[in-house]
Amino acid sequence: MTSAQLPSGLPAATRTRRPSFRLLFASLVLAAAAQPALAAPDAVVEAPAATTTPATTTALATPATDPSPLPERKGLFGGGLAGLFAAVPDEASDLNGRIQGILSQAMTLLGTPYRWGGTSPERGFDCSGLVGYVFRTALGIELPRVSREMARAGMPVDRAALIPGDLVFFKLRGQRIDHVGIYVGGGRFLHAPRRGRDVTVSSLDDGYWSRHFTLARRVAM
Repeated sequence: MTSAQLPSGLPAATRTRRPSFRLLFASLVLAAAAQPALAAPDAVVEAPAATTTPATTTALATPATDPSPLPERKGLFGGGLAGLFAAVPDEASDLNGRIQGILSQAMTLLGTPYRWGGTSPERGFDCSGLVGYVFRTALGIELPRVSREMARAGMPVDRAALIPGDLVFFKLRGQRIDHVGIYVGGGRFLHAPRRGRDVTVSSLDDGYWSRHFTLARRVAM
């Protein structure tokens, strides 16, 4: 029976059906949800300071984004440690074995959570706790517990003369040294940045770290 033959008194349900608007809308929503999400960019090593801090909270200065992309950082250490020794001068080549011990130990700690006062992989590390643990376990060297006292150990080194294993120091929140890391070569250093972050590698050439860099020391090995 055609629509022309339907009696005029029949219910509208028996006439030609039009698609429901709600059904059409739901289908569109489901189709959109089924599309693959855009891949998120690589996480940065150092997050920039938040701009939405409430007025009643005093925000600490935080490092800017590390310019080294994650794949590059993985490649720096993924093929072994040989590439890190390019900056070691010939007169320091006899240190290679001990430097390699420091770097090998340090790299096993990447990703360990920051914890104020922490001195072990199980409890987490603060910056000086990390450095002290690496030198103690890799070489049996006991360093002072806090960064400002570590900055008196060893001999001073110019920034241009850094080799892997040197200690790099920063003034982040005042006029005294309050942060330390281990130089790993290629203009980078390993450290425990701050609460909420993990042990990681950052660039000395990054604007934040370059501005706050204060001095470097070479511990007798």
